[in-house]
Amino acid sequence: MNFIEGLRLALESLWVNKMRSSLTILGVVIGIAAVITVVAVGQGGQAVLMAELQKIGTNIFAISVNWQEGEPLGEHDFTYQDIAVIKELVPEITYLAPTNYISAVVRGPKDKKPAQVIGTEADYAQIANVKVVKGRFLSQRPGTTRAVVVLDQALAEEIFGRLDPVGKRVTINNRPVQVIGLTKEEGGFLGIQTIKRIYVPLSFAQDISGQRIIQQMEGIVANREKISAAMAKAVIVLERRHNVKDRYKAISLEEQMKIAGKITGIITLIIGAVAGISLLVGGIGVMNIMLVSVTERTREIGIRLALGARRKDILKQFLIEAIVLCLAGGLLGIIIGAGGSMLVARLAKWPPLISFGTVLIAFAFSAAIGIFFGLYPAGRAAKMNPIEALRQE
Repeated sequence: MNFIEGLRLALESLWVNKMRSSLTILGVVIGIAAVITVVAVGQGGQAVLMAELQKIGTNIFAISVNWQEGEPLGEHDFTYQDIAVIKELVPEITYLAPTNYISAVVRGPKDKKPAQVIGTEADYAQIANVKVVKGRFLSQRPGTTRAVVVLDQALAEEIFGRLDPVGKRVTINNRPVQVIGLTKEEGGFLGIQTIKRIYVPLSFAQDISGQRIIQQMEGIVANREKISAAMAKAVIVLERRHNVKDRYKAISLEEQMKIAGKITGIITLIIGAVAGISLLVGGIGVMNIMLVSVTERTREIGIRLALGARRKDILKQFLIEAIVLCLAGGLLGIIIGAGGSMLVARLAKWPPLISFGTVLIAFAFSAAIGIFFGLYPAGRAAKMNPIEALRQE
């Protein structure tokens, strides 16, 4: 029996039991659909992560204090003088600003909303490409204690309504502050912006948080090729000024994005593996139904063997049936998975990335499941004694 004949017989047998065949492949469909969805969304997320990096820029970096366990808070803190000296001694760095990040509640005349407060200076606008659409950004006077804020435009609309907020007052954690400008965010990270950003002078952010420290410095270099050298020089300057070793760490945004991409990849792999368990469950279901089919068709198998059919022909027929079942489930799972990944990606606001390789692997894995779980029932059918089989009613 050639492959074409075996395929024809397999399709005829499966068509006779359409309902049972459909229910049998359900586990394979769910498994393949889940894997396709998870992998496509994960790969899409990684692609957008890299696109976001290119948009923001690969020449941005941050320097922070490498805190030691048991070390008192404030030990080896950054100072305004540190920033000034780094700017002077490391010419590769074009802009450098202190940054403190705190969570707060901003209250306006119409409403109150949570926000991420960034305490910083004027250089930050160039580093983070902050777009001021009205008014102005913060000034470049280190240590200024002016109670001013630059609001996100969308946030301003929520807490002011139709009123023009520039020149008006809001409260940040019940501290009154004057609005001097509005910024427009580009949809936030990966197209998702749940918490709005607002900008205040560093000293004001320190007053709000009650911590007189500089959490980190953020900077930008003109030439991306020199970012590693610039970061190393800045760390050396800090170590010499504070007479310490290994207390400061610098990392580029590109490195941070790569780490995030690796984490995303690992999470995708783990979730995909968990989803793949349903494929094994589906394979067991296929094996059970094929065993039932072998039992039901015992007399048919006996007749074929008595008429001269070779045992390998019987093996081939039942194995093809199992493979066809799993391939049908795999094909349907790929279609459902593609649709599911598009839906999830649309909700997450990033494009799904369904590669040809992913589809090919899913299809091949479906066939492998069919072979692995179909081999035992097919072998059992092929090993039947024709005389004993013919006695079955």
